[in-house]
Amino acid sequence: MRSPILVLWRAVRHSPLTVVGLVLVALFVFVAVAAPWISPDNPVAQDLAHRLSPPSPRHPFGSDSLGRDVYSRILYGARISVVSGVAVVAAATAFGTAAGTVAGWLGGWWDEALMRLTDMFLAFPSLVLAMAISAILRPSLTNALLAIAITAWPPYGRLARAQVLSLRARDFVEAARAQGASDASIILRHLIPNALAPLLVQATLDVGSIILTSAGLSFIGFGAQPPTPEWGLMVSEGRSFLTDQWWVATFPALAILLLVLGFNLLGDGIRDVMDPRLRKAG
Repeated sequence: MRSPILVLWRAVRHSPLTVVGLVLVALFVFVAVAAPWISPDNPVAQDLAHRLSPPSPRHPFGSDSLGRDVYSRILYGARISVVSGVAVVAAATAFGTAAGTVAGWLGGWWDEALMRLTDMFLAFPSLVLAMAISAILRPSLTNALLAIAITAWPPYGRLARAQVLSLRARDFVEAARAQGASDASIILRHLIPNALAPLLVQATLDVGSIILTSAGLSFIGFGAQPPTPEWGLMVSEGRSFLTDQWWVATFPALAILLLVLGFNLLGDGIRDVMDPRLRKAG
């Protein structure tokens, strides 16, 4: 298992676009951490006397329909988007890896049952299924993220199963069996570490799409609820003013675009480094 820092360094050296992605992700992570110190205003404080003010030194990104500073809300929204994307992908990866590993290692009816379960989830469009789950649980940011995590794990389960099926007959696994290692020991010490690389690549590439899905659910009312400074919700609130007060929806939409682009570029670079076929092609 290669060091994540070494993989990231090779990815950065491999492509200038990966550097762009890394810089964008690092910038938004910094903003998310430093939001309480660099934000000029309370993100939920209303100032009706200055509602829908255009960009100015007082409000760099203007103000919304309730006079709230759009710049401050975007800074705090970075915390929600970054944490949401990483947390959902981590949960989906953990559950999917566990399910796929068990299915691939045990085989038989375990494999059949778990794979048919993934087929059932994959039969529905993930956004529609997430909407349904979020509606049943009552719309909120927490429930939206839970719904996304429930719909996001099947690809990881299938990928982990495929990796385990290719690894279980390898010599080092047979050697561990011959030495009397338990199933749990073989899975934790040999199978998962060797199957982790493609799963990490998939996870990095999925963070951007998870952030986009979370923003989409908030946009249509199934995610974060007012007055939460969430980017998708901000775009939804600003769409009524798009023709005249363009800044209300445009700046949070640009924030979504840049963060998703950053994760996608970073994920592409890491994939190129960790996929031997792509390295040979380059």
